[in-house]
Amino acid sequence: MPAEGQKREPERLAALDRYDILDTPCEEAFDRITRLTRRIFDVPMSTITLIDGHRQWFKSRTGVAACETPRGPALCDVAIRETRALIVPDTNEDPRFLANPFVVGAPHIRFYAGAPLITPEGHGIGTLCAMDTKPRSFLDDQVETLTDLARIVMSELELRMLAMTDGLTGTLSRRAFREEFARAFALAQRHRHDLSCIMVDLDHFKSVNDRHGHAVGDLVLAAATAACREELRKSDAFGRMGGEEFAVLLPYTSLASALRVAEKLRAAIAHVRIPTPGGALQVTASFGVAALDGATADMDGLLENADAALYAAKHEGRNRCREWRTVAIAHQGTRRRVLKAGLISFNGGRSSLDCTVRSLSDESASLRIVDTAGVPETFKLLIEADGLSRKCQIVAKADRRLDVAFV
Repeated sequence: MPAEGQKREPERLAALDRYDILDTPCEEAFDRITRLTRRIFDVPMSTITLIDGHRQWFKSRTGVAACETPRGPALCDVAIRETRALIVPDTNEDPRFLANPFVVGAPHIRFYAGAPLITPEGHGIGTLCAMDTKPRSFLDDQVETLTDLARIVMSELELRMLAMTDGLTGTLSRRAFREEFARAFALAQRHRHDLSCIMVDLDHFKSVNDRHGHAVGDLVLAAATAACREELRKSDAFGRMGGEEFAVLLPYTSLASALRVAEKLRAAIAHVRIPTPGGALQVTASFGVAALDGATADMDGLLENADAALYAAKHEGRNRCREWRTVAIAHQGTRRRVLKAGLISFNGGRSSLDCTVRSLSDESASLRIVDTAGVPETFKLLIEADGLSRKCQIVAKADRRLDVAFV
């Protein structure tokens, strides 16, 4: 990355974080734009791409199988540093991309057009791109059209910040849930009353979509959330945090009571039956439960605790409830939510992996990477923006997440 880009990277990531868009569910408003892009330019692939510290993640994609890929070789990572659309008529004729793994391998990009998604402050947080497997030209008026569509994406992102309800499930949007959580957390701290949080993740949901199609997957989400809503109080907040991940906020509820609620929700989901041509479909869910205590300084700390308990439930076999204190991370401390670019360094500095630091304290951190396979139990974490270099010990690992303690 050029020196000027390195200097602005923390500000760019902060701008991306304000939209709270990463790892959110598909939304028709964005899918409509990638479909239009594909039809208007007659290309087989189009994505709305967002770039965090270690990956390109697709908010919407058509003609592309992966939902995310590493940031390093991403053509979109070059495009976000441009002030106008990046047009590459033939990647085999451009020395920057001649040996690119996405050019020589799947999805075999030969033509690329990416219009940067630029925030009002001037930060490039991602792209709207059109791609083809064969070279092609791109006229000036086509560049203008792609740029206009990218501006529509940014308008949708701004509108999404105001959205309160998830259209499919009727639960609170992630932003609305966080706003409700912030108010409840402040009240609980001020008046010293109980507050608990439950993280919910439907088990093996990807296989449901793969085997039965997204229409059935949507029915599963709607039915599972409806079953949960029947078991919750009107005072409880219920929000969709990701594709099949949800959160429940329980005011005036102790950890023991929250565990009982989680068990009721687990049983309710397990009783759901979705009719399909091949017979009734049954699903299960895993639950992580955490309660406010003296060591939790903010709502993100409470969410992180519940999330860690959720990962433990999944690791232990799914379809179960786990509480935070049974999976407590040594030297956890109070972590603050961040979005920072990091580097995992090992083998004496000869090997490294990009990561995104999602929460951080003086004693520990939570990291997201593309793949945890091959990461050693101890390594050095570098955060260039903070001038941080710390030796780490992995204390929890699941999917694309690492929880580490500094040693």
